[in-house]
Amino acid sequence: MAVRFERGSCFCGAIVAELEGEPFWINYDHDDDCRKAIGGPLTVWIGYPKDKVAFTNKGPRTFSKTPGIERGFCPDCGSSISYVDAGLRNEIRITIGFMDHPERFKPVAHGSWRMKLPWVDFADALPRFPSYTRERDVAIGYPDKRKVEDKKD
Repeated sequence: MAVRFERGSCFCGAIVAELEGEPFWINYDHDDDCRKAIGGPLTVWIGYPKDKVAFTNKGPRTFSKTPGIERGFCPDCGSSISYVDAGLRNEIRITIGFMDHPERFKPVAHGSWRMKLPWVDFADALPRFPSYTRERDVAIGYPDKRKVEDKKD
């Protein structure tokens, strides 16, 4: 059986990644932090083991608002690329918009369903998780328990 290889790139092409094998998890994410970071009503995250994702020229720049979370993006064009959570050891999530062939990644669940925008409708029968779709390392905990309060001026 042939090993699956996929490719992703940002809008300007400065960041390229090669992904090997099957993703272990693909889900719609309705989380408000992800919505804010991505700039859309929801995203689709594609989960891979970190060692199966290779950035071929340069890696994304990262930003963190929540301890233990790093969001990757292209510093040139601003494309959202990745999400890494210290509570999900050795895992990386790649945004569907980064993938060169997003049609090959069909979601299997909805995460953070309780945060879904009321005008977003889905007629699918996929599982709907009220919050996170994957268990985190108990020593690190879940992102919503690690949030740093926004500073007010």
